[in-house]
Amino acid sequence: MKTKLPILLLLACTTATPPVTTDPFVVVLGIAQDGGYPQAGCRRADCIEAFESGKRAHVASLGIVDPVSGQRWIIDATPDFPTQLHQLERIAGPPRSGASILDGILLTHAHIGHYLGLAHLGREVLGARRIAVFAMPRMRAFLQTNGPWSQLVTLENISLEKLAADERISLNERISVTPLLVPHRDELSETVGFLVHGPARSILWLPDIDKWEKWSMPIEDLVASVDIAYLDATFYSAGELPGRNLAEIPHPTVEETMARFAGSTSRAKIRFIHLNQSNPLLRDPAIVRSAGFSVAREGDREGL
Repeated sequence: MKTKLPILLLLACTTATPPVTTDPFVVVLGIAQDGGYPQAGCRRADCIEAFESGKRAHVASLGIVDPVSGQRWIIDATPDFPTQLHQLERIAGPPRSGASILDGILLTHAHIGHYLGLAHLGREVLGARRIAVFAMPRMRAFLQTNGPWSQLVTLENISLEKLAADERISLNERISVTPLLVPHRDELSETVGFLVHGPARSILWLPDIDKWEKWSMPIEDLVASVDIAYLDATFYSAGELPGRNLAEIPHPTVEETMARFAGSTSRAKIRFIHLNQSNPLLRDPAIVRSAGFSVAREGDREGL
């Protein structure tokens, strides 16, 4: 009588191993607004449960990976930088022998969720050597003239690299990025989103903007021109922060964005990101699925 192979062994013999991709890709490292989720001081029941259970949504950030060269970059150095760097290494593998922990950091602007993680590159933690930090003119000046960031420049923990609006720069021979200047609360720096271009596809990363109608670029045209669009979804609706004046922290609401793309095939490209802890999509992303939209998830990958 023949011995039957265990089911798991049979599956191992008959199931092909998924091929390892050599195509560059982006990976979502965080989806929350600058304060993450749960935010400091939140006493809602879901926040208390999240604090006690360890449930987290990390601050919005995007990793860019070239598996062939082993290079990796991130858009924005958030307060969750240690965790996100670890996530990126789990996905992309450890840095190449002799290479820096990152091949570069691209900054969108000087609000707290987008650059505070740079502090980990200093002598108190990593003591990094000349990590390329790509920034617009006001953002570069802010880092050069304000401590503790200026110390990172002086000690050459970071090397500031120039960005200019609408000027495409090559990260390597397969990947390039274009910064797009957008209207936002620019108290300390200008604000940009990024187009990430690969050999086959393009991705829009736009976590912060005041309102679509304040921008000279029609968002509908821009989304139509890319393969995937990660769009500012800080607030779901105008009334979700009682006692706060949303005119002081303007963002396009999810309801406004969905209304603009209602009936458009482009809505299938949209992934909502940068969700404030008040946004119900953090707890129930299915709210927008029936309308043809999606909420980004940490770990999501898109090929370039």
